[in-house]
Amino acid sequence: MKDEYDLSKMKSRKNPYAKRLKKQITIRLAIETIEYFKKLADETGMPYQNLIDLYLNDCAQKHKKLEINWK
Repeated sequence: MKDEYDLSKMKSRKNPYAKRLKKQITIRLAIETIEYFKKLADETGMPYQNLIDLYLNDCAQKHKKLEINWK
């Protein structure tokens, strides 16, 4: 293996798997929810969209269900 590589001639290309990893959607969230995750993002140094994704993914993996009581 070389000690140094010349990457200046390397052509960039898009990740062919990127579309499989995540899907862009439009979702309406409460302002308070967004502010909460943005504050958490500042504390952790992670983008708030990633934090929301991680939280929702955790809920899905644990099959968490929201209990709603309509009165």
